[in-house]
Amino acid sequence: MTQIRTPARRALLASGVLGFALGGFFDGILLHQILQWHHFLSLVPGEALRDIRMQILADGMFHVAVYLIAMIGLWLLWRTRSQLGAGRHLLGGALLGFAAWQVVDVVVFHWIVGIHRVRVDVPDPLLWDIGWLVSTGIPPLVLGWWLVRRAAPPSGGRRHGAAVAASLTALVLASAPAAALPSSEAGPVLVLFRADLDPDASFAAAIAAGGRVAWSDPSGGLLAVDLGDGGSVWELYRRGALLVGRSAVTGGCLTWTRVSA
Repeated sequence: MTQIRTPARRALLASGVLGFALGGFFDGILLHQILQWHHFLSLVPGEALRDIRMQILADGMFHVAVYLIAMIGLWLLWRTRSQLGAGRHLLGGALLGFAAWQVVDVVVFHWIVGIHRVRVDVPDPLLWDIGWLVSTGIPPLVLGWWLVRRAAPPSGGRRHGAAVAASLTALVLASAPAAALPSSEAGPVLVLFRADLDPDASFAAAIAAGGRVAWSDPSGGLLAVDLGDGGSVWELYRRGALLVGRSAVTGGCLTWTRVSA
């Protein structure tokens, strides 16, 4: 059985903390806000908490806490940047963290503390809890474990590690609603390409999309592209982009990666 070395464990922990936070965001955004099946304190007794404004406030505080966890994960990832290697290893750790959130949420908050359930307006909420745990906990757990076991031992220098850390940071921060999809405003967009694309392919994709490369990280997988008036975001995605973002948050992240790399 393959043993995971200590530096790799640290990187795995960092990506796992990020995945844990993303699991919380997934839960809060989907179940609290979109489907509105429950709020964070739906089953807590007290007349004051029956006010929907208090329930929404509790949801907001929950997201603040999850955001802080995400920041801790990014900090841990940055500290382990010299040990970062295989993308499978990092993705596997994030999936394991995502699965861990589902287990903690259902077991601790649903069954032990009892402050909410997946659905609070059904005759048998236990079935919904189990169904949610099976559907959102087991698949990422199995896939994450498989990726971690198959990942090559981390290698590569500090510059490559910094590039990977910067790319993951951009991916997490730009996944906020403000950076969901670039608008037609002027200015560069931050483009994260698939790991299997070499720098030449990434630059060619940016040019084919009608853009001009304004900046690149050392790996060539993270580009700042000025699309101008005729550039196409969809062409970037078609040619291998994983994420295209434009926002104040993304711009700040771009500045940070430029200094850190």
